[in-house]
Amino acid sequence: QVQLVESGGGLVQPGGSLRLSCVASGSIFSISAMGWYRQAPGKERELVASITSGDGTNYADSVKGRFTISRDNAKNTVYLQMNSLKPEDTAVYYCNARLIRRYDGRDYWGQGTQVTVSS
Repeated sequence: QVQLVESGGGLVQPGGSLRLSCVASGSIFSISAMGWYRQAPGKERELVASITSGDGTNYADSVKGRFTISRDNAKNTVYLQMNSLKPEDTAVYYCNARLIRRYDGRDYWGQGTQVTVSS
């Protein structure tokens, strides 16, 4: 199993920036990809950004050019740098880790961190 601990959420004004962190522990070498998802009240959880073990990245169209996902392997940490934040970015952001298929192939989730963009 993998345990994920998120941090970095908070209240920020439009145009501001936040940096989310997710520290993974447990079967960290069984992780095939990690990502950030978000869910606003009444809406489905959606993928924001993901990064594979080969450092390939994927972003939702709504955040391209504003958000950057990165990884620090030495710290077992993934980051989501969020710039030029908009009110529509307001959501609970969840860290996700997908394990390799030969391990269990399952998704693991953090508890979530609230990001609120408001003036």
